[in-house]
Amino acid sequence: MNKPDIPAQGEPISDPRRDAGGKGQSLRDTAYEAIKHRIITCAFRPGEYINEAYVSAMLGIGRTPVHQAIDRLMLEGMLDVMPRKGVIVKPVSLDEIMQIVEVRLINETHGVRLAAERAERDEIAHLSDVLARAKQWIDMRDSEQLMLLDREFHNVLALASKNHVLADTLSKLHDRSLRFWFMSLNRPGHHTQVQEQHEAILAAIRDHDPKGAEEGMRKHIEEFRINLTRSI
Repeated sequence: MNKPDIPAQGEPISDPRRDAGGKGQSLRDTAYEAIKHRIITCAFRPGEYINEAYVSAMLGIGRTPVHQAIDRLMLEGMLDVMPRKGVIVKPVSLDEIMQIVEVRLINETHGVRLAAERAERDEIAHLSDVLARAKQWIDMRDSEQLMLLDREFHNVLALASKNHVLADTLSKLHDRSLRFWFMSLNRPGHHTQVQEQHEAILAAIRDHDPKGAEEGMRKHIEEFRINLTRSI
């Protein structure tokens, strides 16, 4: 088996929505992806203060794009402002997890029903490729790479719904989930469980089975909730 290519630590993750357009990122978007990557992989830990000048120097990007990226991440609920103290990575909250789960159960199950009805051949092939790559990283027990592939899998599913408003909503919602997902990944057998759940969802998408896809996604999200409540 060939060893997969490993992105550099902290490398911004690919976004199918952006890559599909074939256009390069702005400095603001590059800063946004790089900072978000560090938040969702817990390189920037929950409750840690974010120093704008330090982040700018670390990324080699000017203060203005970094400031704009931080503002965007605040709006998306990943960063908080502490009056007279500065910006911090939003602390872990069981209440936030439960709220995210509630919203995902409504929106993501609907999205996957649409994907089962509307997914095209290339999207199904992309999903299959993601799961094939994930098997290699399971063997290597690389939680970060598996988390990034989880993000890719869910983004492609969302795009396959052919509802761009819903896909954008789900992408932001899933990004807010990822750092919690990352925290729960070290439980024994969890990598394999996630892979099996994804394979069940993909099987329903291939069969154009909206009910089966919805049931598979509901189970997947409920297991996410159970694992997190055990881990936090």
